[in-house]
Amino acid sequence: MFSVVKYQIIYHRGHRGKLQRSEEEKPPLDPATARERVFQRAAKLLAAKQRSVEELRERLLASRGATKTNVDEVIARLRDYGYLDDAKFAQSYASLRLRERPIGRRRLERDLWLKKVDKQTAGIVLDEVFEATPEDKLIDQAIAKRLRLRGKPGTREDAKKLFDHLIRQGFAFELVSDKIRSLMKRDMD
Repeated sequence: MFSVVKYQIIYHRGHRGKLQRSEEEKPPLDPATARERVFQRAAKLLAAKQRSVEELRERLLASRGATKTNVDEVIARLRDYGYLDDAKFAQSYASLRLRERPIGRRRLERDLWLKKVDKQTAGIVLDEVFEATPEDKLIDQAIAKRLRLRGKPGTREDAKKLFDHLIRQGFAFELVSDKIRSLMKRDMD
């Protein structure tokens, strides 16, 4: 008997069409092959950039042949090898972000939340990072940079724009209002 296998032409960016079996015709993967594919996918994802455990888990579960047990086994293996650690990831991510530009604790906390780092780990890391570089120093850097770019606020509207900018950067409301008040008071004197 002859079996009919459907093929379709797949076009990749800038490459010629390539014949591949259509998705519904592919045979199911055996568990060992599926686990190996999930591991290879995880290695590729981690080679591209560092990721948190949950972020990697989400990406792996979306790939073909990945099951919850396969993904959990692969993540456990990567943790054993030392390639996956949320505390190290959060530490390097937070310190890199602060070296790039001065931002506040709230913004960094939100960014870590978006990277799916758990709250407890993020809190510990943020305490360490902001102990090394206090938020007062960071807000002074942010204000100095903004003043270099836009000049000193001459009107109340300009001061409000600076205030809003600093709030968007994640600095605490009280800290921002104190710094803006002292800046405006110096200008008046």
